[in-house]
Amino acid sequence: MAISTALLLGGVATAQKIAFEEYNLDNGMHVILHHDPTAPVVITSVMYHVGSKDENPEKTGFAHFFEHLLFEGTANIKRGEWFKIVTSNGGTNNANTSDDRTYYYEVFPSNNLELALWMESERLMHPVINQIGVDTQNGVIKEEKSSRYDNRPYGKIINVVKENMFTNHPYKWSTIGSMEHLDTATLEDFKAFNKKFYIPNNAVLVVAGDFEKTVTKAWIEKYFGPIQKGEKIKKQTFIEEPITQTLKATYHDPNIQIPMLVASYRTPSMKTRDARVLDFISSYLSDGKSSKLYKKVVDEKKIALQIGAVGFSQEDYGMYILYGLPMGTHTSEDLLKEIDEEIIKIQTDLISENDYQKLLNKFETQYVNNNSSVEGIAENLAKYYLLYGDINLINTEIDLYHSITREEIREVAKKYLNPNQRLLLDYVPAIATAQN
Repeated sequence: MAISTALLLGGVATAQKIAFEEYNLDNGMHVILHHDPTAPVVITSVMYHVGSKDENPEKTGFAHFFEHLLFEGTANIKRGEWFKIVTSNGGTNNANTSDDRTYYYEVFPSNNLELALWMESERLMHPVINQIGVDTQNGVIKEEKSSRYDNRPYGKIINVVKENMFTNHPYKWSTIGSMEHLDTATLEDFKAFNKKFYIPNNAVLVVAGDFEKTVTKAWIEKYFGPIQKGEKIKKQTFIEEPITQTLKATYHDPNIQIPMLVASYRTPSMKTRDARVLDFISSYLSDGKSSKLYKKVVDEKKIALQIGAVGFSQEDYGMYILYGLPMGTHTSEDLLKEIDEEIIKIQTDLISENDYQKLLNKFETQYVNNNSSVEGIAENLAKYYLLYGDINLINTEIDLYHSITREEIREVAKKYLNPNQRLLLDYVPAIATAQN
């Protein structure tokens, strides 16, 4: 049954080849067009090659701050009008930031493509960066940090893991950054960051959906062509020494009652083949209720309330973060023992042919789902071009997954998932202090 499903999905995946056209404007902006007339909508998106890793260590949080700040207004879009213009024209829009990039997009009915292109060009050419906008967004970001990290149970895990896993690389600080840095930043600091990173030659523009190509190219030239090229950005390279002895850390969270075990392994760049093999291993061990660890420690042995993993695939390094909540009288040590047993199995024996086939099926389905909407395709086109340097991965990455062998899974587990290569974080309830 599994094989026939794989064949069926393979047929779907093959039929779903994503056609695209790409070219450069004279100012260095890369343009990607994907025509899909099946629905009368069009996505306009711009991905900038700037994330939190590009910040000054004394001025963190700028990339995420700009995700908010560049909705404040432009020379031709009054403050507070951006979202009104989008919604009144039947559109939606959003933005998000990672350690590696910042992404803005609009979804409009097809007849509003010119408006979307004009708005994105305005964001790039004429942003208004003033004190009122900075002060407003500073307040918004403080509120976001409070609700998403500071006051949320287990909300600091990723940040604590990062600061303990990285010594040299800017991945060691959180994407949201330091509130103190943002409070003390000057208007000139923000303007300088904008001038350096928000330039056409550090961006890719994607138009995907229902549009007429000749007209669209003319509009792109009209709105983005006049934007001045910025100074070439020199990206620094940060090398982390391999982890050769278990790192240990403790964090006290005032928002929790149950301690959490966290075991985190540093993994290679998402561009590498090994990173994709680790995706398989992560899925096999810890993805959902059918995974080996969940079935063993939650269903069968009942020593954990929950177990799971977060795979951080990033441009320079990644992380594979396993976490679990011990149940009843069981401890984090009990849980770690069970995790290590499963890792040793995968390092010693080949996974079964049946489990291997299930993995292939799962990744086939994921691949098809990721490219099943025009929004998904637009983001993938931008990501594969800007971060992977190979836009055609949108069509070929599934072949890479298909080429992974059971033997390779065993070897990669041996290479990266050893006890001396990880961080063990005791994420525990804060100790109550005596009240005066």
